[in-house]
Amino acid sequence: MATNVLNLNDIKSRALEAFANKFKENANVCVCAPGRVNLIGEHTDYNEGFVLPMALPMVTLIVGKRNNMDKCKIVSLSEIVSSENYVEFEVRSHKSIKPGEPKWANYVKGCIANFICDVPSFNAVIVSSVPVGAGLSSSAALEVATYTFLEALTGIKSEKPQDKALACQRAEHDFAGVPCGIMDQFISVMGKEGYALLLDCKDLSTKQIPMSQINDYIFLITNSNAPHKLSSSAYCERRDCCYEAAKRLNKKSLREVSMSDIQVLKSQNVPEEMIKRTRHVVTEIQRTIDAADALEKGNFDKFGQLMNESHDSLKTDYEVSSVELDTLVIAARAINGVLGSRLTGAGFGGCTVTLLKKDVIDEAINHMKAKYSGNATFYIASPAMGARILDIN
Repeated sequence: MATNVLNLNDIKSRALEAFANKFKENANVCVCAPGRVNLIGEHTDYNEGFVLPMALPMVTLIVGKRNNMDKCKIVSLSEIVSSENYVEFEVRSHKSIKPGEPKWANYVKGCIANFICDVPSFNAVIVSSVPVGAGLSSSAALEVATYTFLEALTGIKSEKPQDKALACQRAEHDFAGVPCGIMDQFISVMGKEGYALLLDCKDLSTKQIPMSQINDYIFLITNSNAPHKLSSSAYCERRDCCYEAAKRLNKKSLREVSMSDIQVLKSQNVPEEMIKRTRHVVTEIQRTIDAADALEKGNFDKFGQLMNESHDSLKTDYEVSSVELDTLVIAARAINGVLGSRLTGAGFGGCTVTLLKKDVIDEAINHMKAKYSGNATFYIASPAMGARILDIN
């Protein structure tokens, strides 16, 4: 069976109890922001293409209260930080905040530093049901939850959701030192229950894609629990290869490249891997557009087919899959009632996402467990709400 996602009320109760125990008073602000899964559109973001993520029911939740001091005091209940689960730092001016130790707190500090205005000092407890290191964007969930907490605390909100997402992205760039794209923050801010988000990474325009006809189907997220093996150097090699291909074709990015342009590259006798990387990006951008159209029309068979094609391209042309991910995908596809399965995220570890009929969930999970030698974790998900302020009661 799939792992049950912690109930939002249970998470909130745990956080409120921890806050009362630590700070000897009750919190009066409660917010949450979700993780995400990218349904299709992989390695297209830095090529100015399209991505199609959806927000997950797994969230990062923050409860807190102003403390009328000069210091912020924050407790994280995340198991991965264990002994370094408490931090305090001065917050006289949001522009004076600097990164430091423990590293998890830099995501919070970065959001304070990039907030619209100075923020009051506060006490807070953070708890999350988003798995860390699974490629489901636990970092963006923390950033967006923090920013939403600051909005609730100050009563000041960003004029546009895009501004909030970009501020959270800057926090990750400048304070966590991770040169992430914009997708994770956008979907965590703008997620809508029952919808996926089509994001144009060229101009940052968005379109909510309804999944109102998905009643008989569900997404199964499978965490391979195999650590990501894609080093920063391997990621940069692929990114730089794409940039070089665009340059050779006198294009601003691979977004502007067509399949006929690939023939031009071939005539230039470029390395075969450049041909393959370019082919993946060009076809993946079109697949993402087609996938959004299929969802809008309720054509889930077509959507599943595009998911399969995406994985095969990521495996063969972009070469970012792994034995673990391929094993899970092949096992899922073997079940009648599975429409499509693919790796999601950067690759070489992390998760797969599978679209299947609800009545074959147990059969699919059992078959994947039988074929996979590792210890996979399974989550059932449908498109959930983005960041929001919650009732404290």
